[in-house]
Amino acid sequence: MYKQLVESNDRAVEGGLFRQVLDPVSRYYGGTIDPGTGIAWVNHTTGTPTDMCYWGAALANPDSTYYRDERLLARLLLATEFVLRAQHEDGSISPGWTNYHSPPDTAFVIVGYAQLYQLLARQDWEPLKPVLNNMRLFLKRTVPVMLTGGCHTPNHRWVLCAALGFLHELFGLEEAAERADQWLAEGMDITPDGEWTERSNGIYSAVSDIMLIHAARLLDRPELLDPVRLNLQMMVYLVHPSGEVVTDYSGRQDLGSYHDLSPYYLPYAILARSDRDALLAGMAEWAGRALVDPGVCSVNVLVRMLLEPELQQPFEASAALPVKYEQILNGDFLRYSYLQNMEAAGHQGRIYHSRLHTDFGAPVARFRDGDTSVTLITETPSFFALRHGAVRLLAVQLASYFYPGYVPMQEMTKLPEGYRLAGEQKKGYYGPVEGAWLPQTSGASVSPWYLLPHQSRPLTHEQTFRVETEVQRTDEGWTLRLHGDKPGEVMTQLSFIFGKEGSFTSGELQPTEEGCYLWSGGILRYTCGEDWIELTGGELGHLAATVREAKLQDNCKVVLVNFMTPFDKMFTITLSPSMIRE
Repeated sequence: MYKQLVESNDRAVEGGLFRQVLDPVSRYYGGTIDPGTGIAWVNHTTGTPTDMCYWGAALANPDSTYYRDERLLARLLLATEFVLRAQHEDGSISPGWTNYHSPPDTAFVIVGYAQLYQLLARQDWEPLKPVLNNMRLFLKRTVPVMLTGGCHTPNHRWVLCAALGFLHELFGLEEAAERADQWLAEGMDITPDGEWTERSNGIYSAVSDIMLIHAARLLDRPELLDPVRLNLQMMVYLVHPSGEVVTDYSGRQDLGSYHDLSPYYLPYAILARSDRDALLAGMAEWAGRALVDPGVCSVNVLVRMLLEPELQQPFEASAALPVKYEQILNGDFLRYSYLQNMEAAGHQGRIYHSRLHTDFGAPVARFRDGDTSVTLITETPSFFALRHGAVRLLAVQLASYFYPGYVPMQEMTKLPEGYRLAGEQKKGYYGPVEGAWLPQTSGASVSPWYLLPHQSRPLTHEQTFRVETEVQRTDEGWTLRLHGDKPGEVMTQLSFIFGKEGSFTSGELQPTEEGCYLWSGGILRYTCGEDWIELTGGELGHLAATVREAKLQDNCKVVLVNFMTPFDKMFTITLSPSMIRE
């Protein structure tokens, strides 16, 4: 894998050189253009520091065709000058998306920049000195923002700790270690089964893992590796047979998007060696097969391999990964006891520039049998997802007009051959405010609605809409049975979201828009390559093509089933026989 990374890094070097701005009058002189925006940024993903990591790894590596290439060195120097010009007076950077003067995004850059600096500083090559001076100046300038800056999200805390660890190591700053200790004093936001707050298996779980690995080493806090181990062990059960990571219930932007295991390579590889753990080594090998390039600035695999040459060597032993299992995550987590204590926290459920992630620790069930992979989910719009060979049933979602939008399942109970999921919504009305609570404006010529004490209104006529779903495994596939009775005459819609790559070869389908169909009956067959699944249960109980506040996914194929309360609906999912596993 090391050789492949060296080759892909050399290709990335050439791509960055092509995108570097060489016009001295340009505001972006020396930076590399992000193809998506046409702008040169200083950030850890699409920004100039990522190209700098490619260039620096090539310059420092005797196995690269660009080893000590003076033309490339001159380009790297231009890039360091651009980065310095783009740095704000407070030491921060603005990454080019919604965050401006951002401490956490500066921290991401620090983590990658510091590792590249350390790699280049090891080289006995005098021409590198101007580059090293510029890089060290950038890092030194970040100290004030790292010692005072805050964050938006849970994982940002661990990125800040890693960055503070690198500054502590480079400059001997005890204040950096003390600031990291303030963040670490908040405690680890992970369940006993290994799930981080954001439930972001595609992006931020891997971020938390690698950043805590850095922090553990740099701050001499080996106990920080314990939550990382929990998450890496959990992820064994959260990858589909194709290598696609389960993102069906993420609390971040990877929700329902395709992600592979590559971001987990370094966490798995580093801990597999330190722990001599064959299962982690097997996962590292699987993640390594997904690596198509060394990665972005903050997690560049080749830079880390050159800093730790032992990472270039094969593992002593690796275990076969499980291909048949049934696993419940967070089934015993005391989530509701934590939620009941939320009022005592004093924030009244409000948090600015972020979210509370109250779905943290919600139960998830994972089933795999060879090439068939199923996920059952609570606290998200989707409650069921399936992969079967090349077939992707991305989501099954229930929406209604009771509380317009999706009905998330909140409870999960294990059954002998499956699971019962249940979701409940309440909606009521509010009476007039008692006179004693009315503000002075209520008696004036203008009485704004927003000045009334709405929290004092008495609740009236509250209604409850409860849905239960039984998901059962059968010899041929799965069944979904949905039940809901009160209140009556609620328009309800079940959506089956399929990958756009397949096609429907049977079923009574009425198109509503491109890629979206009402399914009134008949056996619905969805085929992709040689694999297929068949569904029964179509119904056209009303004509609504959508439910308000329930936005359907783009770039997918969607089949909608319309029915009214009360309902007791049965759907069968039959898998193509060639894929059935005993």
